Amino acid sequence: MRILMVGAGGVGDAAARIAVARDFFELFVVADYDLARAEATVAAAVARREGESRFVAARVDASDEAAVTALAREHDATHVFNAVDPRFVMPIFRGALAAGAGYLDMAMSLSRRHATEPYARTHVKLGDEQFAMAGEWEASGQLALLGIGVEPGLSDVFARYAADHLFSRIDEIGTRDGANLAVHDDDGNETFAPGFSMWTIIEECLNPPVVWERERAVAADGTFDRDAGFFTLPAFSEPEVFDFPEGIGPVECVHVEHEEVLLMPRWLDAGRVTFKYGLGDELITILRTLHTLGLDRTDPVDVKGVAVSPRDVVAAVLPDPSKIGPRMKGKTCAGVWVTGLGKDGQPRSTYLYHVSDNEETMRDYGAQCVVWQTAVNPVVALELIADGTWSGAGVLGPEAFDAVPFLDLLKAPQPEGYGSPWGIQERA
Repeated sequence: MRILMVGAGGVGDAAARIAVARDFFELFVVADYDLARAEATVAAAVARREGESRFVAARVDASDEAAVTALAREHDATHVFNAVDPRFVMPIFRGALAAGAGYLDMAMSLSRRHATEPYARTHVKLGDEQFAMAGEWEASGQLALLGIGVEPGLSDVFARYAADHLFSRIDEIGTRDGANLAVHDDDGNETFAPGFSMWTIIEECLNPPVVWERERAVAADGTFDRDAGFFTLPAFSEPEVFDFPEGIGPVECVHVEHEEVLLMPRWLDAGRVTFKYGLGDELITILRTLHTLGLDRTDPVDVKGVAVSPRDVVAAVLPDPSKIGPRMKGKTCAGVWVTGLGKDGQPRSTYLYHVSDNEETMRDYGAQCVVWQTAVNPVVALELIADGTWSGAGVLGPEAFDAVPFLDLLKAPQPEGYGSPWGIQERA
């Protein structure tokens, strides 16, 4: 396997540090618009393994499909790994296809809200642009694996595992994400610093969240239309307090637009699919203020003769998520809460989860826990693709594959696996 990773931000940097310990690939190209950043990631990865020579730095404009194709061809890349924010999904996705390479990402193509009923009806959904090209990917014989970070990604793997091994009937698959993370300034005071891209946080949290319900997908005559099951709600809808494991505790969670809701109904049989995220009052207030002021806009505005995107400015003035690890404390938890009937036909409520501790990820990888938890999953997936355990052609989500090999490899002690255990918690 010859990998071209586009993006050397927090997640890309962590992915390289994780991958360097594995032997399933022969080349790992780290490409970024900022060549110096790509070179720094390569240096950090190579330093972790004596005699390492598989890593190469390169410059690429992720918005330029032809440039992605050319770079993939230059290095004979077999797989293009998209590690940048979702606004660049489509040029990288198309660039990989043109190069004849496989593809995987951690976030899907962007949605566009309904013009007149944004908080009731969907319009262009997350991933629609990618799934529209499924025929081209099938014809190419290549696999495009969408949404294989932590959420989406590991959450979808958990959902497939629950469907296969724990439940005979699923009433709801609810992704629930929460943390007790805190970031401190030089004086020890807690300060606001998002754990991943603020551009993406704004996109996810201010867009109308999507929910899927089977009963909406079944017409009066009994015909099934999966797309009819999707609907939207206002941002921050239906708050609930969810008790997260391993000392994190209760966190208020709200609906957020997320890829799991668009992926899971394609492969899994459930009555309802939701995503709720523990944002916290401070972040919700900040997001509402940004929206009120128009600072969530992505279209450029003229500022003294210079065209700038307000959202880009907000992201630029906040701390770099890849640099806040030394100032961060706490844990983050990603998981799926599944309710329904167990294999014995009795009611069951189960939370499958993965916890990442910032102290551990900083000590072992020099990466803060949010980006590390996201980065480990595409590396696991690449290894399963490299050895043929996961295979296929077309545009697929993690739910399309057997979950057991992934979860076994993730939790197996190093060097056989990745040494990152996951848990199952029964709920009353």
